[in-house]
Amino acid sequence: MVKGIITYNTIVIASWAAFLLVWIVSAFSVKRDIKGGGIASLWYRFWLLRFVVAALIVFVASRVATGTPHYSTVNVILSRGFFTPPLILGWFGACLAALGVLFAIWARVHLGTNWSPAPAVKEDHQLVTSGPYAFERHPIYTGVILAGLGSALTGTTIGIAVCILGPVLFSLRIRKEEAIMLELFPEYPACMKRTKRLIPYIW
Repeated sequence: MVKGIITYNTIVIASWAAFLLVWIVSAFSVKRDIKGGGIASLWYRFWLLRFVVAALIVFVASRVATGTPHYSTVNVILSRGFFTPPLILGWFGACLAALGVLFAIWARVHLGTNWSPAPAVKEDHQLVTSGPYAFERHPIYTGVILAGLGSALTGTTIGIAVCILGPVLFSLRIRKEEAIMLELFPEYPACMKRTKRLIPYIW
């Protein structure tokens, strides 16, 4: 990467760095799991680990974005892929990645302290119907899938992996999460009829 030059890969990397940073920081204030969660729930119990990882993400992302020579290797790893897209496709993919991350963050803000790293019943669990949850039930997954698709269009191996594996993993989580919601909230069946699962107003 040439120092001072912003490329579509820079946008993609910065978008995912922002995504990870928001998730790490917001995990400080989630409600306690009272059922489920599994080993993933240990992540938010150790605030020092999250702090170190967050600081590392900010440090590496800033070096990659500014083209620091020592960290250009990180950019090569994240940017290397199966193909080099036409410039317009690369920038289109970067825009999708940024849009997907913003959508996921918007959903994460509205989910607030009810978020969990794995399907779980939270203490004082609430049914969120604000923001993107007013028209779809799993907007965070929608945002991540969109960001993965955008990253894949830039030709990166990591982006293609997220684009392929994301929907598979999310489909498994959705089943568990909706089973929990049906158990907790009598009004959830009506919510399911009113909203879409992953694609707003479509599916």
